[in-house]
Amino acid sequence: MCGIFGVYAPGRMVAHLTYLGLYALQHRGQESAGMAVSNFEDVMVVKEMGLVSNVFDDRVLTSLPGDVAIGQTRYSTTGASQWRNAQPIYRGVGDLQFALGHNGNLVNTEALAQEAGMLPGTVASDSDLVGELVAQELFGTSHSAENPLLEAMMVILPKLEGAFCFSVMDQTQIIGVRDPNGFRPLALGRLDDGGWVLASESPAFDVVGATFVRELEPGEMIVIDADGVTSYRPFDDSKVNPKLCIFEFVYFARPDSMLYGQNVHQARVRMGEALAEQAPVEADLVMGVPESGIPAAEGYAKASGITFGHGLVKNRYIGRTFIAPNQALRALGVRMKLNPLRDNIAGKRLVVVDDSIVRGTTTKGMISMLREAGAKEVHLRISSPPYKWPCFYGMDTGIRSELLAANLSVDEIRAYTGADTLSYLHIDKLISATGAVKAGFCDACLTGNYPIEIPVNLTKNVLEVGSVRDDQNSIGNSLVADASIGSSDSLFS
Repeated sequence: MCGIFGVYAPGRMVAHLTYLGLYALQHRGQESAGMAVSNFEDVMVVKEMGLVSNVFDDRVLTSLPGDVAIGQTRYSTTGASQWRNAQPIYRGVGDLQFALGHNGNLVNTEALAQEAGMLPGTVASDSDLVGELVAQELFGTSHSAENPLLEAMMVILPKLEGAFCFSVMDQTQIIGVRDPNGFRPLALGRLDDGGWVLASESPAFDVVGATFVRELEPGEMIVIDADGVTSYRPFDDSKVNPKLCIFEFVYFARPDSMLYGQNVHQARVRMGEALAEQAPVEADLVMGVPESGIPAAEGYAKASGITFGHGLVKNRYIGRTFIAPNQALRALGVRMKLNPLRDNIAGKRLVVVDDSIVRGTTTKGMISMLREAGAKEVHLRISSPPYKWPCFYGMDTGIRSELLAANLSVDEIRAYTGADTLSYLHIDKLISATGAVKAGFCDACLTGNYPIEIPVNLTKNVLEVGSVRDDQNSIGNSLVADASIGSSDSLFS
């Protein structure tokens, strides 16, 4: 997760463009927001906890004149949700000032920190770690005066393992990077006056008046400066193996995004069509769980011939409960987020289509609301396979014992959530529905097949002082933990 943005547009109000770009990427991270702006002489950084609209207003944006800018909306994976870990990360080395925004999660964080001789607490996130490594490289090595930041990045990037998209800037340029697996999306756009834009998702281009040019390729680094865009390949070719996160199609990305050349909304409609063919049921109404479940519900209704309608209203001022930083906030957010349309539901046999069940918090509460509103039957259809394995490449899904499908069978999940029937979309049908079957996907959260080996002691607080790394709290150890935990509601409440 996380959303990153960059704009190189001399003479334009780049802070305002960055604000608009981050607003379009707000769905990717809700914990903090920030931007760095340069006037070709100095880099200024403003960042704070909260949403983009809470952090920036016209007064703040007007105080950030410049020609080059990057921004980030954060969803925490390594490093706590606190101001210290808000981005962009900033460092100054001699006359060079640079800032860095990161989307993803490194898996060799602890090894890198130890290799660099950093004591626990020196840095508190993998993003801050990368910033420190680049700063050390700049400080300790004699680089040419032509482009020292580029040279430092070329040295540091091959050492990183895991998921990472970066937007990096100094006083005069932007550097965009996508890891060799391309776990997370990153794309290039062009402003009509010749400026350039970098963004996690293509809708950010629309809102700033830019034209989509292309997606960065896995393992590619680009430099945007006065000479235009230059492409580099800092990674060994043998490591380049495209594995875009399948959940970008299922849940993360905006429906108007383009990934692997495919429209995300249409892919989700195809998921629903495939689900109707795979798991038909007699019902009166097909409804989607807002927002990402709605396109799949449209597809299910189209393929099944059952009427499509709306059964839940979403409070648009409530964020995504799945990406709240802790379980308590996720639980509180369910009834604040969704409310039933009783006249549409009462006495009806419902097909309820959702994109996934991770911890079960939202699903159980949602079905309870539908029952209270008078639903006669609730047939739950999920447009992805059971989510059984924790993600280490940019999703904060915790240890395996917290994942509903890792501990319960499909029928036990049905009973736990209160549904009459439950079906998940098969993995082959999911990949087919993306329209990019041969492009390459990471489906580790669904299959347990991790493209990059995961250290046993990988935890969210791995860099913090006093972090606990015993078997109970180690995420890596949870991969091999006994999954037969039982069906106690306390695990998922």
